Amino acid sequence: MSRTVLAIDIGSTKICAIIAEIGDDNSIAITGAGISKAQGLKKGSITNIELASKSIRTAVSDAKRVSGSDVKTAIVSISGAYTKSLNSNGIVNIQNKEISFKEIEKVMQTSLYNANIPNEFEVLHALPFNFKVDDQDFIEDPLGMNASRLEVDTHIITTQKSNLNNLKKAVRGAGIEVENIVLNSYASSIATLNEDEKALGVALIDMGGNTSNIIIHSGNSIRYNDFLGVASNHVTSDLSMALHTPLNVADSVKLNYGSLLTPSNDLIELPIIGDETTTHEVSLEVVHNVIYARVEETLMILAQFIENSGLKDQIGAGVVLTGGFSQMEGIRDLAVATFGSIPVRIAKPKEMDGLFNNLRSAEYSSAIGLVMYAASSYTQYEIDVNKRVRHSNEEHIQNSSVDFSDDSDIPTPPSPDETKRDRMISISSNKEKKSDEAGTFSKFWNWATQLF
Repeated sequence: MSRTVLAIDIGSTKICAIIAEIGDDNSIAITGAGISKAQGLKKGSITNIELASKSIRTAVSDAKRVSGSDVKTAIVSISGAYTKSLNSNGIVNIQNKEISFKEIEKVMQTSLYNANIPNEFEVLHALPFNFKVDDQDFIEDPLGMNASRLEVDTHIITTQKSNLNNLKKAVRGAGIEVENIVLNSYASSIATLNEDEKALGVALIDMGGNTSNIIIHSGNSIRYNDFLGVASNHVTSDLSMALHTPLNVADSVKLNYGSLLTPSNDLIELPIIGDETTTHEVSLEVVHNVIYARVEETLMILAQFIENSGLKDQIGAGVVLTGGFSQMEGIRDLAVATFGSIPVRIAKPKEMDGLFNNLRSAEYSSAIGLVMYAASSYTQYEIDVNKRVRHSNEEHIQNSSVDFSDDSDIPTPPSPDETKRDRMISISSNKEKKSDEAGTFSKFWNWATQLF
């Protein structure tokens, strides 16, 4: 039986809502879409809940009108701004010598329990990048394997609780309940990366309006993520200041003449800030130099992110650029020169049924990725924002001996108080055991002395 999903990509410059039908075989058919200008957001974070809700409501209403369906819950993207990431690990012993989903869930929860997460932060994703069965590393899927011990290394992405709660409030204000939340660069990777790139290792950079988000995918999962508060709108600001022209005019210049290729000496007439009835002539060479300087600086910072990640040697497939900013003419050549001798690809979202022409652009990668995530196109295993352990093939969960309809069956790590109490009980029981042993020996000794 097919189900209807609503995906809301909350970007720094636009809100995109997509409604799709997902079949039993996880096939996707898009039935509606709506796009509105983002208000009440700055660098990917909510700054005005009322204005943000209004923007979300507009996009969702348009999508519902096109689709003809009334969806009440949504999967929503969140910016990489103010996220923090860390790695953790967990170990469990396998009692029955065969790894079931219950053991995989337990070892992932253990790695989460072992992580030192600040109180003001909430887990967004816990993504295992290395399963170890006994002494064998980098197991793709340990389910069903014979083993005595299972280990996991996990990349944990967290975000501030206040940031998460403000996002939920803004969406609820639009009359929609949040079903799940996904990091926007993670969603973009789902929509753009192919299996070979994931296997070889790849850095994906989603370059938007106000932010650039980067993730590095190596092996089975995401290994690194970061955020840069510089993107396309900063080019507009630079042009406005350099050319002494209003922002809306500077944006038009960027869209119509923005290129990183060899500039021309042609002149264009632009209005002056403060006296828009007066115009002055500007050379396209000046426009080119302003844009080139900003884009080059942005790519150099992102190249430094890759260097600092310690994973540069593990990105055999190179760098994939997506997002609206990646569509600037000549950006691939500049990226190749900046990142060194590694391949660079400009990526658009994968094709699917009902994909509207305007959604085929790179700026909608994150929105399409959210829909694909709803159709189980995530990493092999993960713990999502709802603390649920997910598997890319949900049938494994359904066929498992664990009944996940009852929360009591889900293994959760003990709290520090529970651990302390268990230790006290253990110490107490040991004392009682020793006391009983001492009492038995005393009785035996008294009986023996009376006998002899």
